[in-house]
Amino acid sequence: MSQPDTPFPVNGAGLGLRRALLGPLQSAGYPDLDFLEVAPENWIGVGGKLGRQFRAFSERYPFLCHGLSLSLGSPDPLDRVFLRQLREFLDAHDIQGYSDHLSYCSEQGHLYDLMPIPFTAEAVDWVAARIRQVQDSLGRRIAVENISYYAAPAPEMSELAFINAVLEQADCLLLLDVNNIHVNSVNHRYDPQEFLAGLPAERVAYIHVAGHHHEAEDLIVDTHGAAVIDPVWSLLEAAYARLGPVPTLLERDFNFPPLDELIAETRTIRTLQARHDKQGLRPESARTA
Repeated sequence: MSQPDTPFPVNGAGLGLRRALLGPLQSAGYPDLDFLEVAPENWIGVGGKLGRQFRAFSERYPFLCHGLSLSLGSPDPLDRVFLRQLREFLDAHDIQGYSDHLSYCSEQGHLYDLMPIPFTAEAVDWVAARIRQVQDSLGRRIAVENISYYAAPAPEMSELAFINAVLEQADCLLLLDVNNIHVNSVNHRYDPQEFLAGLPAERVAYIHVAGHHHEAEDLIVDTHGAAVIDPVWSLLEAAYARLGPVPTLLERDFNFPPLDELIAETRTIRTLQARHDKQGLRPESARTA
């Protein structure tokens, strides 16, 4: 499968690397995954046995980083100490691709949740300026992820218009989370296919896919704690039909099944990618030691 023209140097199907998966992946002999992704906050400054384990993975697989704490929409100043540590971490492990959430998670302290940014023109200006500052600090063009949200405080525009305006003004990339589109489409009653079609294809760096929890018929909670369901797979395939076989990462944060089940989901990703790959070439395998 050929690699589409994306600015992040990965392709194929990847898996979110959680500490609970270190042992199973090592015991399985570092299985055939095309890339891995970690939250850098969980690994910056980690040494000893865990640090050596992480290095063993970073020497075998291409890596991306997906952050948790930039808090791009926060009224608080950007954390310059963290940005310096983050750049040192990315450089030390030769990680080019970095993303975070189009949300905020701090106001005079961390909130430990991803809160929605108001869909307003003022917020577009504020967030876009902060993204540009982050890109300058890291020396990298970053991607921002469309989040799942459960309330929209005082919106002046749609979610889609807000995302597009931020991407354009910040001149950044999009981490396209198809599960979040599905979740929001149910919770906020919009057409997920129309939403997907309205996003700028040229800015998509890579894709996230994950499972969720049905709280009620009209309420889905984004958990990353279950298998991917058919409507989300269908939306992922619709993304490939429009974008080509964009690199895609499977997220699983808890309720881990046997490793074979996670690997099977990454194979489903590859199968869907292959259907929409005009050149029909297998992606380059993960690096080996």
